[in-house]
Amino acid sequence: MPPSAPTHSTSSWTGELLGSVTPRLWTPPLRELTPATSWGFDFNDFCRDVLGQPNDPWQEWLSIHVGELLEDGRPRFRKVLILIARQQGKTTWARKLTLFWLFVLEVGMVLATSTDRQYAKISWQAVCDMAEGNEFLAERLQPDAVRKTIGEEQLTVPHRDDPQLSSAYKFAASNKRAGRSLTLNRLMLDELREHSDFATWNAAYNAMNAVYDAQVVAISNQGDVTAIVLDSLRLPAIKYIETGAGDPRLGLFEWSAPPGSDPEDLQALAMACPDLGRRTDPDMLLAAARSAKANGGEELTGFKTEVMCMRVALLDPAIDPDHWEACGTDTPLSLAEYRDRVALCFDVSLDASHATLAAAALIEGKLHVEIIEQWDGFGCTQQLRRELPALVRKIRPRTVGWFPNGPAAAIAADLATKRGRGDWWPPARVTVDELTVETSSVCMGLADLVVAGEIVHPNDPMLEQHIGSAQKLNHGDRWVFTRKATGPIDGAYATAGAVHLARLLPPPLSPVTVL
Repeated sequence: MPPSAPTHSTSSWTGELLGSVTPRLWTPPLRELTPATSWGFDFNDFCRDVLGQPNDPWQEWLSIHVGELLEDGRPRFRKVLILIARQQGKTTWARKLTLFWLFVLEVGMVLATSTDRQYAKISWQAVCDMAEGNEFLAERLQPDAVRKTIGEEQLTVPHRDDPQLSSAYKFAASNKRAGRSLTLNRLMLDELREHSDFATWNAAYNAMNAVYDAQVVAISNQGDVTAIVLDSLRLPAIKYIETGAGDPRLGLFEWSAPPGSDPEDLQALAMACPDLGRRTDPDMLLAAARSAKANGGEELTGFKTEVMCMRVALLDPAIDPDHWEACGTDTPLSLAEYRDRVALCFDVSLDASHATLAAAALIEGKLHVEIIEQWDGFGCTQQLRRELPALVRKIRPRTVGWFPNGPAAAIAADLATKRGRGDWWPPARVTVDELTVETSSVCMGLADLVVAGEIVHPNDPMLEQHIGSAQKLNHGDRWVFTRKATGPIDGAYATAGAVHLARLLPPPLSPVTVL
């Protein structure tokens, strides 16, 4: 069974703790694993005796489990997801496995992908060099085994018993063309966390549809909410591990720190870094952990995903998640009591499927925020147009605003046509503001106030989701919340706008005392 979470923190290495050979989460075998039921034993022998590069202990364990066979000889796992920290030897293991597929299992076509073509070619060239530089493998190769013509790169390995048959190894960048026009027997996907859509997966995985005994091996460290392909494999695999329901031919092998682990907890690091104390220097990791905790933000999330292999909401969050959590309260103020200092802002998601009306007020040095209303579903903008005037009349804020260069511009334009028609828009004593300042000032201002602890929010689930989904879109030294490649974040924009407007309001008038 996977090891349990650590119960205490270790802040210095005594030389006794080593990385965990077994992953924290893993799919159990269907039967006892022996040389007859797993090619992993042969692979470990191949690495030691033929390549002269013995597998590390965790690699030996992984090879035996990934190599599990069904009774009919097919790979038990058609899809394998391996999650592990950076610099643990996963790339070397993958290259050795590629050679095993070509020279021992003699599969037909192997394709490997990476984040771009240059990186994919580096691994392809490394495999070719290993084959040509090994006395046992090189004698199997023909003089033209390695074809280097750009766009046609391929390593070809003749089969032992029938030289008319051969195995081949090609590479591709991670894009919608990977694997198209090919029939694949094995697929190696590197850095799966970078797959923010299914373009590569659909192109390459479906190239194995006609192959009875095909297998895909995807290797990565952990990602964020944009790693949708990784999540599409990991989540059902965890469900199968926990309940036994689902696809028994989907395998997960995850070396990771338990959720919520302290970056300086060596026991947690040992769960993510199986070579800790072997090839990986624990003191180096601890120094990096201390720096990440001190600096927070992108450095901390990067450490959690790449070294601890922990799931985070975003790799480069616009709003620091730890500081945002610290600003939350379960007993928020009612802004109805502070109408003379309330600012409202409304915003709409990029696809018009969600809209939000947020409020903010400066009270005793803190900017208190509140979600007044949200509208969900396509067509919600019609509800916003219809209901906003009545909400503003009821709340009676000092001001209400929107971003004229964002998706809410159409709503504001519609309301502008009502100006002066009766008394319903704008309501009496309520100013209407277009946020014409640089949007980056509004977004970065909210982020700074959160870090400074000057924001108070009511732990609203919708707002938590929108703030947690807000990523940076850089424009030089400035940035805004990006609306693309993420879910709705109109709640984040509405909150940032309301906070900005509330900060600009003049102090409320003191009541006049009549003598």
